[in-house]
Amino acid sequence: MKVRDVPSSGSYQGLTHSRNRYGQYVRSRATPVNPNTTFQGAQRANLSGRSAEWRALTSTQRASWDSLAAMMSRTDALGQGYTLNGFLAYVSVNSNNQAAGNAVVSTAPAIVTPSPPLTAVVTLTAAAFSVAYTATPLAAGQRLFTFVSPQRSAGRNFEGDYRLIAVSAAAAASPANIFAAYQARLGTPAVGNRIFMRLEIYQSGFLSGPLSLSQIVA
Repeated sequence: MKVRDVPSSGSYQGLTHSRNRYGQYVRSRATPVNPNTTFQGAQRANLSGRSAEWRALTSTQRASWDSLAAMMSRTDALGQGYTLNGFLAYVSVNSNNQAAGNAVVSTAPAIVTPSPPLTAVVTLTAAAFSVAYTATPLAAGQRLFTFVSPQRSAGRNFEGDYRLIAVSAAAAASPANIFAAYQARLGTPAVGNRIFMRLEIYQSGFLSGPLSLSQIVA
């Protein structure tokens, strides 16, 4: 139900407080699931690795990440802006580097703000899934990160569950063929279902803002 209350986010006792495009709401608390999938295990291992690396940094290296973090802003579940701390900046940059197949860096790089893709045209059937994007080819060192949702009903208009399923080669040319990656991770697209996508450009450990879109399987 929708409520008029002090902005809140999180769970307490049997209730979870959050917000969406229509305002603040409260719902019954759901028990989190722990499927312990291969991908979930890989993400946990990634975070454990970043934590161990952070502990091994020198004070000078940590200070460089603190300085970078002050320039990295995010928006929380209540729509409020905040900046990262040094550790979170380290995890963000190097998790992106790892996903791109690039080396982990110990000293914070200069901040980069790549532009998102300009346009995207999706071909989506039960036997094909590709994204034709511009600008193409990508600039030197840039990669396309493709995040997708599980299959949803065609009438759905909002999505909050995106999975990174494909990372392009550096300076790749359009289109990105992601059918095999999607099928292996989330199953064969079924005619009539909707799939949401979020396309972001990677460069030097940083991601652009998203180009968000969705398509119904033809």
